[in-house]
Amino acid sequence: MSEQMISTKIPLPSAAEGLSLFGPQDIFLKRVEEHIQVQVLFRESEITIKGESRQVESAQQLFDVLLQLIRNGYVLTERDILYAIDLALELRADQLLDLYKGEIAVTYRGKPIRVKTIGQKHYVTTIKKRDIVFGIGPAGTGKTYLAVVLAIAALKEGTAKKIVLTRPAVEAGESLGFLPGDLQEKVDPYLRPLYDALYDVMGQDQVAKALERGIIEIAPLAYMRGRTLDDSFIILDEAQNTTPEQMKMFLTRLGFGSKMVITGDVTQIDLPRGKKSGLVEAKSILRNINEIGFVYFDESDVVRHSLVQKIIVAYEKASES
Repeated sequence: MSEQMISTKIPLPSAAEGLSLFGPQDIFLKRVEEHIQVQVLFRESEITIKGESRQVESAQQLFDVLLQLIRNGYVLTERDILYAIDLALELRADQLLDLYKGEIAVTYRGKPIRVKTIGQKHYVTTIKKRDIVFGIGPAGTGKTYLAVVLAIAALKEGTAKKIVLTRPAVEAGESLGFLPGDLQEKVDPYLRPLYDALYDVMGQDQVAKALERGIIEIAPLAYMRGRTLDDSFIILDEAQNTTPEQMKMFLTRLGFGSKMVITGDVTQIDLPRGKKSGLVEAKSILRNINEIGFVYFDESDVVRHSLVQKIIVAYEKASES
């Protein structure tokens, strides 16, 4: 038996709010009607929502929350709308209001950096509370970017004197020995995503100065051996491509006043066949140490193009079948 059909109205004080709410060429409105299965009409400064009672309730909560964000000066994107719809279908769209309160940092161009999903908010909170945090999940969830942002914030606040960024030099079967150039030129392609995040937040000139002065260090994981890192914010990226020995070596570099963030995606392991991932082993061995934080992302946390989310889901389904 189908639910009762109802309608509800939401007043809009200005046409400009309607334009922001519905998006360019009503693209946001189309997404709402596709996913929540309601009919939305906009006439004479009010929205009318028609459909089954549960769907109307979801759409009403969604529009109420989005309007609050618009009135607080937030510019909505299609990614925001799709994430908000997912939450509204579970009547959890009001949780978005906490996400957009405040900012973690600003880019060197002055653009505010905010968390975009509940998973990201949990990640940021955990990094602030714990000395070692693992961020595990698919590409596009902001694991590395947010860690770099928080590292730069720690440097500016004086809670860290140095940022150390590292990755294992293992990518899709390539070997450093076969790449052209000197050592720096050989390792730079592996470390490029770390540079990109730094450039976005600090700008290229400031990053170059910080690298020159040794305040920021970007190096392959092998360079960490034998060191103890005090008063540092250390990020290990692509940790699924570490061996168990490398992971243990890295974790035991932690010095006084330091913080470590380890990011990786256990579905993207590029190690030679038969070699165990250090990230997979660490998850198992360290899970009962309360002082270590584990944050797991899923496809709902993907903040790239909406197609990326669908691609991840499709691959997950294929691997299960």
